[in-house]
Amino acid sequence: MKSKCGVALAGMLTAAVLAVPHTAFAKAELPGDPNALITDQFIRDIREWLANPVVALSITSQNKLRKDMTQGEIDAADEQWRAEREAEDQPLVAAILTNPLSSYLTQVQARSGGMYAEIFVMDAAGLNVGQSSITSDFWQGDEAKFQNTYPNGPDAVFIDEAEYNENSDAWLSQLNMTMSDADRQPIGAVTIEVNLNELARRRGL
Repeated sequence: MKSKCGVALAGMLTAAVLAVPHTAFAKAELPGDPNALITDQFIRDIREWLANPVVALSITSQNKLRKDMTQGEIDAADEQWRAEREAEDQPLVAAILTNPLSSYLTQVQARSGGMYAEIFVMDAAGLNVGQSSITSDFWQGDEAKFQNTYPNGPDAVFIDEAEYNENSDAWLSQLNMTMSDADRQPIGAVTIEVNLNELARRRGL
């Protein structure tokens, strides 16, 4: 049987918890519509570092290497990737994460100071060519990020809906664009996951 002091103490603790403002537990607020925050100038700035020769050269090289892959082979490679994520032996994952393009994208993400949460480049089939961190899938060809860009020409841009990320306590949105060669022929696509809270902060919003 609880003592009167124990009951009183329990009541005080309950009252104290209820008195804590809800804002103490609130997640970061969505700073605005991704389509308004990610401006044409922001996209132009990204295209500048995407113009590094290592990007187009890497995509073109992989397009030649994998041009004859069947859908069955693509699915098998995607399954291998997902299996390797949980395994000690990771030949496919390691081959992508250690290539020159991945090294470049990792540097770009690090220099962004938290603006970019993730960057990955895809070939003409939607397979990863390079990335700043390991992705859940190797093949993106069945997803909106690829289907709304590469098949729609060299100028295609698709800004996905914002999603809250608990680990960073920030709202993220994927900016997706077609990647083209010097003749403006589509060769692949790129996804840049943008930290909308950081973007808004830098603009003083």
